[in-house]
Amino acid sequence: MIQFPRAGVVLAISASLALSACNQTDADKPAAAETAGSSEAAAEGAVKIDGLPTEKEQVSYMIGRDVARSLEEVKDELDVKVLVDALQSGLAGEDSKMTEEQVTTVREAFAQRIQAERIAEMMAAAKKNKEAGAEFLAANKAKPGVETTESGLQYQVITKGDGPKPTAEDVVRVHYKGTLLNGETFDSSYERNEPAVFALPQVVPGWQEGIALMPVGSKYRFWIPSELGYGEQGTPGGPIGPNEVLVFEVELQDIVERPAQ
Repeated sequence: MIQFPRAGVVLAISASLALSACNQTDADKPAAAETAGSSEAAAEGAVKIDGLPTEKEQVSYMIGRDVARSLEEVKDELDVKVLVDALQSGLAGEDSKMTEEQVTTVREAFAQRIQAERIAEMMAAAKKNKEAGAEFLAANKAKPGVETTESGLQYQVITKGDGPKPTAEDVVRVHYKGTLLNGETFDSSYERNEPAVFALPQVVPGWQEGIALMPVGSKYRFWIPSELGYGEQGTPGGPIGPNEVLVFEVELQDIVERPAQ
């Protein structure tokens, strides 16, 4: 079911914060002279925004932008004029043009249609990605230096270290970059300037198998078929689509700890 955003939530939070500030005990309140000085300072330091001179206008604009962001996913389904009319009439206390029963009927029908469209889009993307992935992997495995395991994982040794290999239960420290077949980077510890530390059972099967092949100090490239990655679902909302083949460059820096025997 689609969750429709409610601007009232934003207002309620803002009102709650304001009431919290107003409900200070006498002991918490500053002296009258300090309060007056603070008010003057606040007035002098008031936010100055071109085209939005008053606090009321600024707050209204802020909430409007928040609502717009929350409606981004369904913006093409909206008649903005009708939406604004409904907002204005609702705030004015005017009678609704829709009964509660009609609201429920429209909401459920809309949610079902959007869900059906999303499923159809996902299925089309899954089919396209699966075909493209299979074609790529078939060609890639024939390239010099590319090895293919029994599971279908493909890898290439860029640099081979001389340290121990991790076991399936180890915690490892790695630097890595993950890309899609089109070259788009979806995750990178290099960009964060910090290696990642994780237990191998916590990652996708392609990583579990690939990391276990690497001696510490190695750098490998992996091509992970979707069934060893995020499968038919991908990562809903992005960045990994359904049936996407993933490409990783991974440096195995260290085995952080081994489970107690």
